[in-house]
Amino acid sequence: MSTHLLKSQRTPYVRNEEIQQNWILVDAENQTLGRLASLIAYRIQGKHRVDQSFHQTVGDFVVVINAGKISVTGNKMDQKIYYHHSRYPGGLRETTLADKMDRDPAFALETAVKRMLPKGPRGRKMALQLKIYAGAEHPHQAQKPTPVVLNENKQ
Repeated sequence: MSTHLLKSQRTPYVRNEEIQQNWILVDAENQTLGRLASLIAYRIQGKHRVDQSFHQTVGDFVVVINAGKISVTGNKMDQKIYYHHSRYPGGLRETTLADKMDRDPAFALETAVKRMLPKGPRGRKMALQLKIYAGAEHPHQAQKPTPVVLNENKQ
């Protein structure tokens, strides 16, 4: 059996020093929460790249603006419930999506994306590549994020 492989059959390996991570800018205004979160998680994991590998963090840095203007389908603003437990007896608290959006507009999108990332140290490192802001201003102009339309909302 021959061990010689064609160049196209070899698994690409990029050293950590050679990884080029881009900065992208996503406008979340009028975007559906779950659909946008899945596309952001896809970019953060680097699954859009040819040289993606499961043991490295090769995904892009994603800056999301206008997270406070995100939309959801149906009656999820009133019916979707987030649970939190204080670890004391009887300490289960529940909050609707509308209440969470009033207090922290970035919470829903950040939670949705983090839950779509892998669990463990690699997933926690990937979660640091996500920057979410409720308004249109962000402090990452120095990185020159490229505006990307991840999802055309057909309304």
